Amino acid sequence: MKGFSIAVIASLALLVPPVVKADSVETLKALYQSQGAKDFDREVGEALWNKILQHRQSGQQRSCVDCHGNNLKLPGKHIRTGKVIEPLAPSVNPKRFTDQRKVEKWFTRNCKWTMGRECSSQEKGDLLVYLSGQ
Repeated sequence: MKGFSIAVIASLALLVPPVVKADSVETLKALYQSQGAKDFDREVGEALWNKILQHRQSGQQRSCVDCHGNNLKLPGKHIRTGKVIEPLAPSVNPKRFTDQRKVEKWFTRNCKWTMGRECSSQEKGDLLVYLSGQ
């Protein structure tokens, strides 16, 4: 009986991360809308993700795909540092998008690296909708 209880508790624990992710994603979307963003669009997020942008300060062309790759279920690699980046797809990396502070930290850092500026609330929401659906 004791083994059965442990198995049930362990099984239920596996159900928690998707709920947390959904709550975190929904909370962030609400935050971005409170900052003036409108409805978020997965296709707009995907287009922004794949868009080749010219960095304002360096003049270099960059895109999100440069470091994260085309398949978000696979690890990426930072083009400057060579550091391995864990997969962004929550379907293979359930910890993604569960920590709001980390999401904000990485949006700030990566938008500045890629675009030379911070992403707008609209851009963050569109990207979040696209990425969280992977």
